[in-house]
Amino acid sequence: MSGHSTVLVAGAGPVGLTAALLLGTKGISVTVLEAQASISEELRASTFHPPTLDMLAPFGITARMLDAGLICPTWQIRLHPSGERAVFDLAVLQGETGHPYRLQCEQSKYCRFALDAIRKLDSVTIIFNAAVTGIEQSSDAVRVTADIDGKPEVFTADYLIGADGARSAVRHALGIEMSGDIYPETTILATTRYPFHEKLDGLSNVSYCWKPNGTFSLLRLPGVWRVSLYARDGQTTEQALEDAAQQDLLHDIVPDAGRIEVLETRPYRIHRRLASSYRSGKVFLAGDAAHLNSPSGGMGMNGGIHDAFNLCEKLTAVIQDGADEALLDCYEKQRRPIAEEEIIAQAHRNRSRMQERDPERRRAMLQDLQGTIDNPAKLKDYLLKSSMIEGLRRAAASA
Repeated sequence: MSGHSTVLVAGAGPVGLTAALLLGTKGISVTVLEAQASISEELRASTFHPPTLDMLAPFGITARMLDAGLICPTWQIRLHPSGERAVFDLAVLQGETGHPYRLQCEQSKYCRFALDAIRKLDSVTIIFNAAVTGIEQSSDAVRVTADIDGKPEVFTADYLIGADGARSAVRHALGIEMSGDIYPETTILATTRYPFHEKLDGLSNVSYCWKPNGTFSLLRLPGVWRVSLYARDGQTTEQALEDAAQQDLLHDIVPDAGRIEVLETRPYRIHRRLASSYRSGKVFLAGDAAHLNSPSGGMGMNGGIHDAFNLCEKLTAVIQDGADEALLDCYEKQRRPIAEEEIIAQAHRNRSRMQERDPERRRAMLQDLQGTIDNPAKLKDYLLKSSMIEGLRRAAASA
């Protein structure tokens, strides 16, 4: 049997690593179990919202991400090919946040920076190739069985955080259900060095675009653009992934571009799901293990990181300050409504807006957004919400 930790964390993605960093910085003993052999390098999230940057700044991670990422002072919704657009300038949030912009920085980079910080902490141990296979808990401990190099090992702790993603082994072991559904479309995420910003007038680093009979989005990172593409009507995902079909979809954006080199491609389905509970005894769910949403608006990873901050603040109070364990119930009370009513709902509205095909309804939506931008009070309220500041304030007020 392996040693006892105060907290076990399943998953070394952005949420699990954030939790380990927060607890480890307080000197709390943490063991992280990660099923993969290393930090994932897959194409995943890349948007960091202002309050997330504020939260991570004291740990030196925001500064590293600013060096490695791309500041996005504006984002936009755009009609293509006309170029008509509604541009949201996050400078409006000056005074509400120390970082009035979005930052485009790959999730994998954030994980590496967090891992670097964690490895300086004597209280945290990270074990890769450790897949959780079973959970037992009593009134005073949690026992987790993990498969390590084909052999079962047992770890014990006072608490367990399940931050092991959409297919969470922790959630499954607890029998906690995820309600919701899967959207019908498959997103094809492609990266390219093609300079879209030199070809499309007034393009923001984060741009959600309507095209005739479809949609695409463009998110810029240092040296590359990430393009979200969708199969044409009547076309399968497999057909859309073929080289000629990808080029065809990319040429919807810049018709005279010639061949556009694609560096990486990742197709993925989009879910809208919420766990029925965030807590079972001494075990907690956070991030994608607890909630899944459309990536439109870049709220999923950020919401998971916010989960970690909320939960770890309460765990620290209980473990170090002797607070009553009843405090831990506030985690679900504060974070689950935000996931349901702010993150999932807002992401669904964002996705639904971009899936609209009717030209007149699109134009009406665009004009409504432009009207919001022209009204300072409405614009600030809109950006406080879309930047996730309002959700965090709402959660804090519900304590």
